[in-house]
Amino acid sequence: MIDVLAVAQPSARVVATGVRVRKLGRVEYEPTWRAMQEFTARRGAHSADELWLLEHPPVYTLGVAGRAEHLPRVANGIPVVKTDRGGQITYHGPGQVVLYLLLDLRRRGLSVRPLVRIMEQAVIDLLAAYGTAAAGRNEAPGVYVNGAKIAALGLRIRNHCCYHGIALNVDMDLSPFHAIDPCGYPGLAVTQARDLGMTDGLEFLGEKLIRHLLDRLP
Repeated sequence: MIDVLAVAQPSARVVATGVRVRKLGRVEYEPTWRAMQEFTARRGAHSADELWLLEHPPVYTLGVAGRAEHLPRVANGIPVVKTDRGGQITYHGPGQVVLYLLLDLRRRGLSVRPLVRIMEQAVIDLLAAYGTAAAGRNEAPGVYVNGAKIAALGLRIRNHCCYHGIALNVDMDLSPFHAIDPCGYPGLAVTQARDLGMTDGLEFLGEKLIRHLLDRLP
């Protein structure tokens, strides 16, 4: 297996008690996913939690509940990877902040639903700091601005630990979303920070998202 952490030569720093942040840059989806699986399988009771901040080259990812009718309707050359997170299909590409959460939920006294609300609220807090009102939806996890989805969420839980995380659209080509039913919802509109007047860059917004998330985590 490719060691994505070695290949990316990430910077890593401890930003809070028990949390290490790795900035991986632009890395392929599948080796990053496999690295998350391996990290989770190997971690012990005292392993530090980690946050991985990165972006992916163009890729569709299909969750464990994924259905064929939501797959790309055109041959646009973007690969589809069937992965082990929850949910349906989504798109990742350059200009999107991806923040993966590798957390020991039992140690933090968290279950999945409260963690999802924390993840959503971190994005909502970030957008609010720029004067943009956003909200989550109980029936469709993620964050929405005026009915358009700006952030998708997905998790996998193994041995009381999670991986996968948040994908926040910042400044990207949104057209690949038009070829699918985003998160399994036909006709679901998507938006991004740039189109809402937010001009700060990908890395800056990624760092702010981390701060908002850490402020919410127990």
